[in-house]
Amino acid sequence: MITRLAGALVRAVLVVLLVATPALLLPGISADVTQIVALVAIFAAALTIFEYASVYPGLVEFRNAPPFNRLRFAALFASVFLIAMVIRGETDPTAMTRMVTTFGTNVGLAIDFPYSPVRQIVLLLPEDTTFTHVARVRTAAGISYFVSMLALAIFYFFVRVRNWPLHNGPFNVWINLPTFDPTTSGDVVQRLERDARFNIVVGFTMPFFIPAALKASESLFGQVTLDNPQSMIWIVAAWAFLPASLLMRGLAMGRIAELIERKRRNTAAAQKGLQPA
Repeated sequence: MITRLAGALVRAVLVVLLVATPALLLPGISADVTQIVALVAIFAAALTIFEYASVYPGLVEFRNAPPFNRLRFAALFASVFLIAMVIRGETDPTAMTRMVTTFGTNVGLAIDFPYSPVRQIVLLLPEDTTFTHVARVRTAAGISYFVSMLALAIFYFFVRVRNWPLHNGPFNVWINLPTFDPTTSGDVVQRLERDARFNIVVGFTMPFFIPAALKASESLFGQVTLDNPQSMIWIVAAWAFLPASLLMRGLAMGRIAELIERKRRNTAAAQKGLQPA
């Protein structure tokens, strides 16, 4: 119980740090924004403590199947932190901010080709946007997309090489898939495979769909300029993080379906071997 509570508190502190990172790094943050960030951080910390301090399943999937959630958190935190460092470097340049900006600029330019996800984000900006702001958004998109794809590649390595999730002990479906009911109609393996394919398809198309949806809604909500630094950080980070998270979930669901099917074959083979000749 003490170990579980301590782990929940550590996770809550990390979540608070994630929410507060842009406000801590960016200059000129107003008191109203600080209060809103503090309120969101408190709510996120309380949700994290309630989730991870409980023995019973809640809302977070793969809670006891690391490093699924750890990779997702690390990817989101790295994206938010690095983009904030790029913006901070515009007014308070340091060796680190220059290094991050150079890296993000090179990555953004490398993957800013026709019909690429980064190009879709750039085309989302109004036509009269300054070159400096376009370069900032491209750099932020390049960093966020690179970090998210790196997290996806690391998770794929754990699945195929490190035998996730069995490398950490038995997999508890009830704890790690709290929203999945195996008793409902339909074969469990088929449902898991269907969910896996759905998440992979949505995750693959979302980087293209989000800018298109925002562009189509300009008549209702106005043009998306991404002028506000904090809004730009969270929008660009979420634009890359959500698709990568869905792709990781699709890989995970497919892996669980594979393990269940393998268990069924082994059980059937064992029962067949015990039958009298």
